[in-house]
Amino acid sequence: MVIKTTEFVKSSQRWQDCPEGNKPEYAFIGRSNVGKSSLINAMMNSKYLAKTSQTPGKTQLINHFLINEHWFLTDLPGYGYARVSKSTRKDFEKIITNYILNRNNLVNLFVLVDSRLAPQKIDLEFIQWCGESGVPFSIVFTKADKLKPNTALKNAEIYHEELLKTWDELPDTYITSAEKKEGMDDILNFITDTNLMLAQNKVHFDE
Repeated sequence: MVIKTTEFVKSSQRWQDCPEGNKPEYAFIGRSNVGKSSLINAMMNSKYLAKTSQTPGKTQLINHFLINEHWFLTDLPGYGYARVSKSTRKDFEKIITNYILNRNNLVNLFVLVDSRLAPQKIDLEFIQWCGESGVPFSIVFTKADKLKPNTALKNAEIYHEELLKTWDELPDTYITSAEKKEGMDDILNFITDTNLMLAQNKVHFDE
């Protein structure tokens, strides 16, 4: 996919305030400091589309971008903030869950996890919730450039082994590096193929 146009549409605090759900939508989410904004910017060939910060938790709203005038990219608040109160964390979690469960045009949720870390409880719990809730999702391993060659792949295999303890079938996974722009084309190709399938099947989205 060639990214021709990227347009910021709006930021919303509630799923009810999001743009009209009449286009395919792909959302990105992950634990704070997982590199979500950097990945989105690298994928869209932009330095400033998604806000990046040294302080985890910069994204506190549901941010919608219109890509190629055809589909929405959604930058969701992260989960597992280390530097916010429990009440604030619950507010973020409510925003996230309500959006995911009620946004009818959400085609796929990309769940980002840090490829440098062993499987984290908070990520595994969120992935489990997605499965139990029937949410279509993929796993995106980030920051592969911070590791020695093949280490990210080995860590992904460890992650797969952990998931297979409770899953019969694994979701699609991608190994990425925003710094080196690795894995970006794989994600965009998935979106291209999915949009084509939706068009061929004449799928229309309504609120």
